Amino acid sequence: VQLQASGGGLVQPGGSLRLSCAASGSIFAVVIGAWYRQAPGKQRDMVPRITRSGDTNYADSVKGRFTISRDNALNTVYLQMKGLKPEDTAVYYCHAEVVTTRGLALNAWGQGTQVTVSS
Repeated sequence: VQLQASGGGLVQPGGSLRLSCAASGSIFAVVIGAWYRQAPGKQRDMVPRITRSGDTNYADSVKGRFTISRDNALNTVYLQMKGLKPEDTAVYYCHAEVVTTRGLALNAWGQGTQVTVSS
C-alpha cells in the first residue's frame, strides 16, 4: 500500500491550496483518511480526518478554513485549504488506515508535501 501526496507549494497569506492523497496497491477500502502537519522543531499534529462514511474532525486551528473530503471510488483524500496563514507553514503528511484485499488492517503514510505561506 502506498500513499502519494501532491499539491503543496508556496502561497501568499490569505491564499488557497488543495492537497491530494491517492492510495494505491492491494486496497479493499480506505477506512480513515487524515492529514497531519509538522513544522520545524514541532511535533506532527493531526489537522483533519475523515471516515469512510464522511464524518470529519478538525483541529481547532483550521476549523472554518480547511475542508477534508474523499472519493472512495478513487481511494483519494483531499484537503482544501483557504485563508492560509503563515502559521500553516509545515510539511503536510497524509495518513490512511486501510483494509487490504487480504483483509489486513494497515496504517500508511504519504511522503509529505511542503506548504509555505509567505508574502
